[in-house]
Amino acid sequence: MATVFTFVPSRNHEYPEHPERPGRLDILEPMLNTFGAERLDPISAKEEEVARVHPAGMIRAIEEVCKQGEGVIDYAPTFVTETSYEDAMLAAGGVLTCARTVMNGEASNGFAIVRPPGHHAEPQRAMGFCLFSNIAIAVQDLLAQGMKRVMVIDYDAHHGNGTQAALLNEDRAGFISTHQWGIYPGTGWLDEAPHARKRMVNVPLPEYAGDKTFAQIADSIFKPMVASFQPEMLLISAGFDSHWNDPITSLGLSTQGFYNISKKLVEMAGEYCNGRIVFVLEGGYDPHNVANGAGAVFDALTSRPLRNEANDPSPYNEPDFDPRLDEIRKLHGLTS
Repeated sequence: MATVFTFVPSRNHEYPEHPERPGRLDILEPMLNTFGAERLDPISAKEEEVARVHPAGMIRAIEEVCKQGEGVIDYAPTFVTETSYEDAMLAAGGVLTCARTVMNGEASNGFAIVRPPGHHAEPQRAMGFCLFSNIAIAVQDLLAQGMKRVMVIDYDAHHGNGTQAALLNEDRAGFISTHQWGIYPGTGWLDEAPHARKRMVNVPLPEYAGDKTFAQIADSIFKPMVASFQPEMLLISAGFDSHWNDPITSLGLSTQGFYNISKKLVEMAGEYCNGRIVFVLEGGYDPHNVANGAGAVFDALTSRPLRNEANDPSPYNEPDFDPRLDEIRKLHGLTS
């Protein structure tokens, strides 16, 4: 079976000088037919599908504010244009299209390359460049279609507060977020969501945590959590702003690091989820990093070695993460 992808560039969803812009995907787009993956036509999400996460009033409010034209709707700043409601519905639909295709056994795995992103959008409000919580909408759809458990793993540089809020009381959904501590949105400390311990894990990271740290986290947190929770499918919030030279963050991953972590996640899906895994684009504000990172994900999904090594190792020394790692593992009962 093939690896599949959807591509929703939302070219009219753009605001002057804003980092979350269509140009993020300009280098990646002409490369998409070289990754050995099959392109799917995305189908816009229906309002009732989005309403599994967002109340009808919130959905209406987004639709109405977009009719007023270009403007900023929160301090992040999150923006809308006249087309942003339709763009956001298509972005959510692009994730649903990929996830359903993999769930139904029509593809081995997938990658939804969509914007606007989604992991900051909380049930009651758009925020953090995100309008609807794309990945949480897909989780609820998979559960509604009969899956017993689904897990989201988020390696964007920012905490996936919207995904966490949407799945906070959903016992059939697991959530793990790695993120740089001390930046937007200011949430995601390791003791959040105490009632969901062993199901929701936050991994706040120091500046310059990179390839070595993420490999430790994948082996010592991701894998035992997946083994314990036993999801039937993994959904990955792939944020390429975890790259060391992203313009608005300060983590330490390289292209090789994105490949290594993606490969580990694909292998976990193979071991625990019958291979079912879908990556979903979140952040990443340097077009070269987005293209290189997406290429690394496709290589992992198609079981190939990394073809574009990019030769971009982090110039920064990684901090010692062992004490924090031990603390998180103890908190969630992951110690041996």
